[in-house]
Amino acid sequence: MAAAPATQPRVMVLPFPAQGHVIPLMELSRKLAGHGVEVDFVNTEFNHDLVMEAMAEKGAIPDGIHMLTVPDGLGPGDDHADIGKFVKDLPAAMSGRLEEMIRSRKIKWVIVDVSMSWALQVATTAGARVASFSTYSAAVFALRMNLPKLIQDGVLDESGDVKGQEQIKMMPPIDASEIPWVSLASTSAPERRRNNIENVLKTNLSMPLAEVVILNTSLELEPDALALLPNALPLGPLVAPTRRVEGKGLVVGWAPQQRVLSHPAVACFMSHCGWNSTVEGVLHGVPFLCWPYFADQFCNQSYVCNVWGTGAKLRRDERGVVAKDEVQSKVAWLLGDEGVKARAVAWKEAACGSIREGGSSHGNLLKLVSLLRQQ
Repeated sequence: MAAAPATQPRVMVLPFPAQGHVIPLMELSRKLAGHGVEVDFVNTEFNHDLVMEAMAEKGAIPDGIHMLTVPDGLGPGDDHADIGKFVKDLPAAMSGRLEEMIRSRKIKWVIVDVSMSWALQVATTAGARVASFSTYSAAVFALRMNLPKLIQDGVLDESGDVKGQEQIKMMPPIDASEIPWVSLASTSAPERRRNNIENVLKTNLSMPLAEVVILNTSLELEPDALALLPNALPLGPLVAPTRRVEGKGLVVGWAPQQRVLSHPAVACFMSHCGWNSTVEGVLHGVPFLCWPYFADQFCNQSYVCNVWGTGAKLRRDERGVVAKDEVQSKVAWLLGDEGVKARAVAWKEAACGSIREGGSSHGNLLKLVSLLRQQ
């Protein structure tokens, strides 16, 4: 009598409901589905419609990925851009439904966005094993986990007030004022800054529940930061496949960034330095003109300019304004510096090599698939 076919592993993937979080987790889901893993991809009801509209083209959602929804706790008239209220209401609105879905669908593994870390306990209570997924760099994740020590060492206090202009000696180095959870709020919003710090300290307590932390980076891009994270599994850059674009230039409200960066006519990338944009720029070998705004963007700028040597910082004048002459001079420098171009190509080769068969990230993907098959 023939043996029954092996049951394919079923994994739930839970992103924070924002574009920069959904995109890399969807690409991870594509890769898992390509290795025979059944994926339940869970969006909020509001975000689901946006995701499905963006992925409407045929074949955008491959076989093996099942799109599911849960409520987010907000009403039809509520502002979904109000992140403070959104984050506060999510656990109460989603926890019960998530636990029921994990049990009823017999989910054995849940991959939880770090920004949804409260769900680690929900999944564990429902009997699933859990992994965390970081949508930011290994350096920022390590900084997050070391936040209690930074407070203990007097770099900042529990309200997020920076006690000095000390530089954090990590890889890459950043100023204390550029710590992500400090720069998320301005000096005129101390309550929000305090809430940010308290939330990080609170959610850090649940991190040990994760058996592994999946990161959208590679060993080649962040060797020193990854050395600080013993349970890290870097398998990036996680970016969707691209098609060529035509024409020489266009100013638009929204553009398919990956397709644009892949075009040979693109000479430099003016970027806010979000982590997704940073790894996409590296993967396509494009020099950066860095204009960070808040959160982890300053840390990513430091990678680009201070570690990889593939970009330039835009400096503000005494009014706090980036003047047109500053932009002009930095663009001219980038376009004329052959060393920057050569380093951008070298880092592109390293990033592309990591995700090819036999590369470090590809090998880690296979390790993850093997781990998820453990029922």
